[in-house]
Amino acid sequence: MHREALGRINWLNVPAELCGTVVGAWDECVTSGMEHGYRNAQVTVLAPTGTIAFMMDCGTTGIEPDLALVKYKRLVGGGLIKIVNKVVPIALLKLGYNIQQAAEIVDHIDQHGTIEGSPHVKDEHLPVFDCSLKPTNGARSIHYTGHVRMMAAVQPFLSGAISKTVNMPEEATPEEIANVFQEAWRLGLKAIAIYRDGSKRSQPLSTAQVRKGSDSTMKDASLGSGRDTAEPMRHRLPDERKAIVHHFSVGGHEGYLMVGLYDDGQPGEIFIRMAKAGSTVAGLTDSFGIAVSMALQYGVSLPVLCNKFSHTRFEPSGWSGVKEIGYAKSIMDYIFRWLALRFLPPTSPPPTGAGVQGPAPAPTHLWGDGVSEAESDAPACRECGAIMSRNGSCYRCWNCGWTSGCS
Repeated sequence: MHREALGRINWLNVPAELCGTVVGAWDECVTSGMEHGYRNAQVTVLAPTGTIAFMMDCGTTGIEPDLALVKYKRLVGGGLIKIVNKVVPIALLKLGYNIQQAAEIVDHIDQHGTIEGSPHVKDEHLPVFDCSLKPTNGARSIHYTGHVRMMAAVQPFLSGAISKTVNMPEEATPEEIANVFQEAWRLGLKAIAIYRDGSKRSQPLSTAQVRKGSDSTMKDASLGSGRDTAEPMRHRLPDERKAIVHHFSVGGHEGYLMVGLYDDGQPGEIFIRMAKAGSTVAGLTDSFGIAVSMALQYGVSLPVLCNKFSHTRFEPSGWSGVKEIGYAKSIMDYIFRWLALRFLPPTSPPPTGAGVQGPAPAPTHLWGDGVSEAESDAPACRECGAIMSRNGSCYRCWNCGWTSGCS
């Protein structure tokens, strides 16, 4: 079948010396197969075309057009390399341009990333240099249907599917993508893979250099339509800043909480140091403190953080020794409840003046959703299953009267 497909080729478009070679090669394949048989179901295949071209250090393997005359490749270990098509000078000389003209055209491509607008180039020669993607400063590219038609021309001579990507522009619609699949089926392709430019946050090859201050190799538009691309502002603390060092103990695990303050007295960073240095708990709390510090400096409000992390429950937990906190469900629970007590204003200040009997109740803080610290995340009663309420530093079930340990 592969040999019979030669009859559909217009040999007027093929160099004479290549015609005999192609026919002879397929005759040899058929003769060898009839004599020895074929071990595999597939006689010919075509491996990833872009990878082969890159390894062969050539601009293109023919079936896979070059992505762009000037492209940027993201490296796995970080950084970019600029790749310039080396075939352009040869093509220009083949088209009749002299050495000086070719050099000026190549300089224009190197500076602008496109051959469009370069001196000396004739309009009828521009299609020769069209690539898969539209250049940053140009408008020309190979239409994605051209990829499909090229694959259809080669498929009759390949037993397996063609490992090649059909590049589609960023503005391609779902309907256009569906049409590509239908056209591929109609032309007899065994498989097809498409990629819409900019559909991922980052891609190995692109026509735009990395933006300053961003880890993306794509243009602003590739970050998603309608997305605000403004960079957040970080407000660092001065080199010399006021700080508070607080010693704490939760379930026998001792540590120190260091809070760096802005000039207005609000926290801008926290550092958590556990007494058992080098332990897993110490490493996790240290990393968590750095993450919270970055959040504070990028504008996340302290009430939001306190509302999110207060009353989180995991080990180690235990009595804290701080009357206003009492039993801490975790180290994070203790830290953020202490930060709320220390830096957030109370919503119901303790009564003062004559006539007050007994100790004044501790102030209650409201954190974000209007649920008081004294009532949030209360456990279920061990006896009847009802939700308990805070009773001093413990919990009390108002249904059956059971307490978690207080008299």
